[in-house]
Amino acid sequence: MNEQSFFESLSDETRRRILVLILKHQELCVCELFQSLDVPQPKMSRHLAVLRDAGVLAQRREGTWVFYRLDPQLPAWAYRMLGLMVEGVSNGVPYHGDAERLATAAIRPVRCAA
Repeated sequence: MNEQSFFESLSDETRRRILVLILKHQELCVCELFQSLDVPQPKMSRHLAVLRDAGVLAQRREGTWVFYRLDPQLPAWAYRMLGLMVEGVSNGVPYHGDAERLATAAIRPVRCAA
């Protein structure tokens, strides 16, 4: 991972919203994310691909579900930056609706193992 691709991946608000949810829930499925952010699934997949290609997220497949979490190879400085980003929205003001939509999402897969 290089610093430039990391920071470029954070330049989009949708990707920041994705990361805030993943940091709060450790791992989320594509379906949970597109319902929470109220964006079309193809757009969500495109943003997840940017974050994965930048080395920020890792994915795992469980049956038909694809789950995303922070990449375990993420450097400590990157974890600190993401933590500061979440802390900046800790009151949930900018992304409060995302958490509410996740809590009431119609499709929530059961996780077997992480």
